[in-house]
Amino acid sequence: MAANEIHKNDTTTIRRVMYDGDDVVDISSATVKQIKLYKPSGTVVTKTASFTTDGTDGKLEYTCTTSDLDEVGTWQSQVYLEMSGWTGHSDKQTFQVYDNL
Repeated sequence: MAANEIHKNDTTTIRRVMYDGDDVVDISSATVKQIKLYKPSGTVVTKTASFTTDGTDGKLEYTCTTSDLDEVGTWQSQVYLEMSGWTGHSDKQTFQVYDNL
């Protein structure tokens, strides 16, 4: 397995860091933390995320189960947060899910 390669039905952790320009955003006040996964088919699945540490470093994550990454192709992830002073979405990041033998 390549260190950065994700395959269909793998368990893996999607990690994101929130930025405002080049600056990391303190998201520790977030009361809603979600990572939205956009499948290649166009379906959107919303998962509850958790802080990687305490949120002051802008880091959050979601660990996928074997049924989450059920399509081969290009996926996107996007963070949604509700916190004091700001509610909204992050930029989207893409990742590839490869087929198995």
